[in-house]
Amino acid sequence: MKLQSPPHHASRRQALRGLAVAGWTMALGEGVLAQPSTRRDAPTPPELVQNLPQARLQGSSRFRHYGFHVYDAQLWVPPTFDAAKLFSQPFALSLIYARSLKARDIAERSVEEMRRQATVSDAEAQRWSQAMTAAFADVRNGDRLTGLHQVEGGASFFFNGQATQAINDKRFAGLFFGIWLSSATSAPGLRRDLLGA
Repeated sequence: MKLQSPPHHASRRQALRGLAVAGWTMALGEGVLAQPSTRRDAPTPPELVQNLPQARLQGSSRFRHYGFHVYDAQLWVPPTFDAAKLFSQPFALSLIYARSLKARDIAERSVEEMRRQATVSDAEAQRWSQAMTAAFADVRNGDRLTGLHQVEGGASFFFNGQATQAINDKRFAGLFFGIWLSSATSAPGLRRDLLGA
């Protein structure tokens, strides 16, 4: 698969600056590339052993931004998972990072991507950004962030297996996980890889 090159006016510095705000999110748009992974033997993250019993890897993908490896994404699901009923069941999204990124930048970019799907008030954006900054850590190469979608509609987050924050807001959870998994996502290829379609 051929990597897309940045436009002439985009320098290496600009591409790296884009990485600084990619974070949890995909920094959708020009220069973004997802590569499917066929690996099915990945070990189950320890945070899911109790929180998502019998979790299995549904799909995975490597995310690149202007050719830079940002993270590997994995979708973990229960044995009874039905992709057609995605947001009415539990699942977990794990991102294993290949780069250092700040929690604040991850949260701010997440809000931007959520606003691509629906109208988000300034009050919601501020509340969610603060909650996500607390939930996400500053990440480095090899760190893992996992988000667990709850049946009741909330989300719980883990950093390298340790619980960090729960956000009990159904609207938040739908828009947040929708960044990758909604049918309205701007990255249908990545969604297809994760859902194993």
